[in-house]
Amino acid sequence: MSYLALARKYRPRRFGEVQTQEHASETLKRAVGGNRVGHAYLFCGPRGVGKTTLARILAMALNCPRRTPEGEPCGECRDCERIWAGHTSLDVVEIDAASNRGVDDARELRERAMYAPSDEERYKVYILDEAHMLTREAWNALLKILEEPPPRVIFVFATTEARKIQQTASPILSRCQRFDFRRIGTADIMRRLREVLDSEGIASDAEALRAIARKANGGMRDGLSLLDQVLALSDEEVSVDTVVRVLGVVAEERYLELFDLVAGHRHGAVFDFVETLIDEGHDLVEFYHGLAEKLRLLLRLSLDPDFAPGSMTGEMHDAYRRRAEAFSPGDLVRMLAMASGLESDGSLRRTGRPRVLIEMLLLRMSYLDRTVELEEIIRALGGAPAPTPASAAPSPSQSGTPGSPPRQAPPTALPADPQSDPGASAAQPPVPPSRSTSLADGWKAVVSDGRRIGRGLTPFLHAATVVEETSNGVLVLRVPGDLGSERLGDADVLPKLEEALALHSGRDSAKISILAEDGGSKADADAGAASARVSRETVRATRLEELVRRAPHLERAVAELDLEFVD
Repeated sequence: MSYLALARKYRPRRFGEVQTQEHASETLKRAVGGNRVGHAYLFCGPRGVGKTTLARILAMALNCPRRTPEGEPCGECRDCERIWAGHTSLDVVEIDAASNRGVDDARELRERAMYAPSDEERYKVYILDEAHMLTREAWNALLKILEEPPPRVIFVFATTEARKIQQTASPILSRCQRFDFRRIGTADIMRRLREVLDSEGIASDAEALRAIARKANGGMRDGLSLLDQVLALSDEEVSVDTVVRVLGVVAEERYLELFDLVAGHRHGAVFDFVETLIDEGHDLVEFYHGLAEKLRLLLRLSLDPDFAPGSMTGEMHDAYRRRAEAFSPGDLVRMLAMASGLESDGSLRRTGRPRVLIEMLLLRMSYLDRTVELEEIIRALGGAPAPTPASAAPSPSQSGTPGSPPRQAPPTALPADPQSDPGASAAQPPVPPSRSTSLADGWKAVVSDGRRIGRGLTPFLHAATVVEETSNGVLVLRVPGDLGSERLGDADVLPKLEEALALHSGRDSAKISILAEDGGSKADADAGAASARVSRETVRATRLEELVRRAPHLERAVAELDLEFVD
């Protein structure tokens, strides 16, 4: 007798044996028991989740002479055996729509459906697999018979791509009862595989069954087929080593080794690790999908150490939990984002050589020690004081009487000229002083801090002579030439310089007065001359020029469309 594959040998025979599709199997069983069976059904879902199987069980239940009052077929009588095995039956016909997809095939099916069943107590059931392959003309030929079918005739359409039917023949959807089949979970596939192995009298390892179930990707038929493949190599026990050899899945120890490598920041070992994967014959894309899953597991264990996957052994769970403790949740989130980005941008699908992409991904993960927290950057720029340890807190005797302000620490000595030590200024940016200093010293810090100075102003600032008027707290800049005084005294430049001077001198505000070479003060110029130069028209013209400077496309639109600026 020829060997019968496990996927066929252990195919369900009753509604109650269909895994994780209770929303469909229970509904159909009650419909049969209550004599409320519809005339057309559409079963949608991924491959290997029970669509054709449930269609056969429905046909068995409708034609089984020993059917229970609840609607379950016996699964053992002659009629049930023939329907379950997919053999030719007078009243149950299975049609492959991929090879019978034309309008002539649909017309022939319509003519055959007009004949009554072989017995008045039986039903004629037509099962069309891969129904999305039917042409638009074939669907149109079936529309009328689906809307008004002959008595005791049932149509069941099974498809993996329901959207194609919606695009090709949307009127079909309103003539059928639709059931969407779900992917089968890893735990359910493992439980079914263990039942099959117990029936076969074969020992199994939980991690091996877990690897097979994950490889099946939600399909029970794929899981049983993979188990059949593993048993062909070793029919005494299903072990992890056998599964790795046959299916090419990456062992859990490889991922644990990788996480140790990343936690130790061993950048050069990444290339040897990927080389080992290739030498062992692993598919790098398959390794990538497993890596994303393991990173997600580490993140869950980092956020919830008590989390325990039901399909993972205690020893392996402890190993992953120890690896999760080596990373902070933020690091794991960044690593998971790196891994997700490799697939979201499509680069992994487009390339035929994923080795470089995988190596760069692992290298980026191993260089996580180069990341710097935002708080450290702010403190380095002087935006926030460093946190004070509890042990360094001042004692009551040092802090003074209650209610009095705390005494400040003695200020550190500042260099007279920040340019005298170029190495120090290049090593770190100037930090604003914590107490008020002279305006002249603050001005030196402003000149050395080029980030707050506009483009083209540095030569004028270096050429200016600084005079501090301590009586009124004004810093006087003597600038050679009218051009320099006009540039520094601009309405957009002068406030920024005064703000920078106040910041670097440790004051709330500062005042700058610009003097030209001839000694005339631009800030204190003659009021009559200023009023002669500044008028409503000049202000309007200046504002419009500034608008054009910020948006050059406006000037081009004015020239091409013959427009006029209106304030």
